[in-house]
Amino acid sequence: MESKASHSAGHLEEPIIPQNDIIEDDDAPMLSTYAIEALKEFLAEQNHSTTQESSAEVEEEEVALVTEDWRLSQFWYDRETADTVAKEVLTLCHSFDSPSVACVACPTLYAYLKKINSGVPAQLLEYDKRFEQYGSEFTFYDYNQPEDIPASLNHSFPIVVADPPYLSKECLEKVTQTISFLLRPGKSFLLLLTGEVQKDNAAALLGLHPCGFRPQHSSKLGNEFRLFTNYDPGTRLGGWEQEQ
Repeated sequence: MESKASHSAGHLEEPIIPQNDIIEDDDAPMLSTYAIEALKEFLAEQNHSTTQESSAEVEEEEVALVTEDWRLSQFWYDRETADTVAKEVLTLCHSFDSPSVACVACPTLYAYLKKINSGVPAQLLEYDKRFEQYGSEFTFYDYNQPEDIPASLNHSFPIVVADPPYLSKECLEKVTQTISFLLRPGKSFLLLLTGEVQKDNAAALLGLHPCGFRPQHSSKLGNEFRLFTNYDPGTRLGGWEQEQ
């Protein structure tokens, strides 16, 4: 993609300094006060433009992840989905004095959370041991053993985001056990990303409602995915979808 800097930089025209604003003496030519101010204004505008372009490039940068392993039913979110959900989670973090986030089988979300705010306390529970690169914030997780998780994580997270690896009721039932293990008692937020086919199960097992926002994946999948929450996001995430 062509860099935006190559276009916007061309819009800044150098200030025209009238010849009579150059004061000469015996040593060297000097600029008048008016000319100096015009030059300062030009340099400040040029610096501001460069800063904006750099920020935009960082904002658009995608997070690099390991290659999807379809044998493990891995399908990474696209940039817009990961960025939207990560920003929603960070908004929820402001509701707590000591926030912490559990990312169950959603490494893309974990990576984007850390990209936006590297200081947010987050734990990735994931089967793929390639993510051991995240050190102490990685916990091996097999949904077939839903509570085979370190006791230190029990009821430790006011925010849990889960993306079950398979679109079956049996898988969601086991992930529901994991969610119950992780969620902190009292005020807590749960976000579930899974297929449209799990809508009734998500409501029955976890009391969740679908949001208007539709998650997308880098690899275009045939199954329609949804985002469910246990709280009303208001105008965020497209709000709760109204029942027909």
